[in-house]
Amino acid sequence: MSETAQQMARAAKQRWHQGGRARRRQILDRIATGASIAAGTLLVLVLLSILWTLLSRGLAGISWATITHSMGPPGSGGGLGNAILGSIIQTGLALAMAAPLGLFCGIYLSEYGGKHNHFASVVRFVSDVLMSAPSILIGLFIYQLVVAPWGHFSGFAGAVALAVLAVPVIVRTTEDMLRLVPTSMREAGAALGAPRWRVILSLCLRSARQGVLTGILLAVARMGGETAPLLFTSLGNQTWSLRLDKPMASLPVAIYQYAGASYDDWVQLAWAGALLITCGVLMINIIVRLSARR
Repeated sequence: MSETAQQMARAAKQRWHQGGRARRRQILDRIATGASIAAGTLLVLVLLSILWTLLSRGLAGISWATITHSMGPPGSGGGLGNAILGSIIQTGLALAMAAPLGLFCGIYLSEYGGKHNHFASVVRFVSDVLMSAPSILIGLFIYQLVVAPWGHFSGFAGAVALAVLAVPVIVRTTEDMLRLVPTSMREAGAALGAPRWRVILSLCLRSARQGVLTGILLAVARMGGETAPLLFTSLGNQTWSLRLDKPMASLPVAIYQYAGASYDDWVQLAWAGALLITCGVLMINIIVRLSARR
């Protein structure tokens, strides 16, 4: 066989191997794409199933009396007004405590917590431990720290417990989102003569605001649905109560009390409360995301 024929044979064999690798890549790409679409579809179906169940079971219990009347005994026509107000107060106070602390910790870990910063490593480890800690343990800890010394349950203790649960979520998301900001952007700000704090606030946080807001919303969602910490801290209240030094009602505790009852009106109120929590978190997500885009 001549040298030209050998070169042609080698070229044909190389093209065949390249075509085989291309076909394998296409097959793997289609498999990965199909698996991703199937996973996304499954997630959407699960969410739609949850929403459909809440709407079908809880919509019948939504009325003006449900929102304006306080909790009452079975058959009294009571509602969830005091529980809704208590959840708003405790969640709002907890967010006011957790958001600044979580943001500052996340900024410190991202901008100042390098590989050789041992204190930052300790803070990051503690944050990860708190994120994975069961909420009932957080409730017991706040009970020993706040409730037991005062000698009574209180709405403030419930807000502190919720804040402890929210801080590690905000810390982790803030740190991760700030790390995604390109280093060249920080260098450009420094080259213009801006101090480091100005670069962090005006460039880094502005670029990562969508992710930071997502972390805060995740924290709000977790606080809004927690029951175990509130059982050990704010306990609950059957009447209207705005005092933070007294037991305070909340929607998760009311749902917990009503869901296992043998009274139909209480079970209906439990489904209505679950629907209200879900719609509340959904509306907060929509409003905040639209505001962030503007």
